[in-house]
Amino acid sequence: MWHQQEIHLPEMPRGFHLITDEIARALPCLAECHQGLLHLQLMHTSASLTLNENTDPDVRHDLDAFIRRLVPEGLSYFQHTLEGPDDMPAHVASSLLGTQLSLAVRDGRLALGTWQGVWLGEQGGSRRLLATLNGCAAL
Repeated sequence: MWHQQEIHLPEMPRGFHLITDEIARALPCLAECHQGLLHLQLMHTSASLTLNENTDPDVRHDLDAFIRRLVPEGLSYFQHTLEGPDDMPAHVASSLLGTQLSLAVRDGRLALGTWQGVWLGEQGGSRRLLATLNGCAAL
């Protein structure tokens, strides 16, 4: 089976947001997949996707604090500043963390580890994900 669709995420403030449930809700066809892969591609260059801790929100806070310290706004050597002081740091974070994930699907669900969830690293704005599911239908 193959299935591809866009998932529209609501506008979220800057930071890291757990979006695993939004993805699962948007893809009821996951239930039909016995085994396969779900590829997620974020259709933006100023946000990121990552797989990380899904329980303790302090982890999301701490990663955001780390990224803000690693790539703060207003660095004097950035030339790309037309879209605001947060835009170029967002591009750097996007390149460091990535904009794509491939996730295993098993028995109609995302096959994530006990403490894993999909995070959106956001700089502010509504976002689109292109989800491509490939797998075998449930037996």
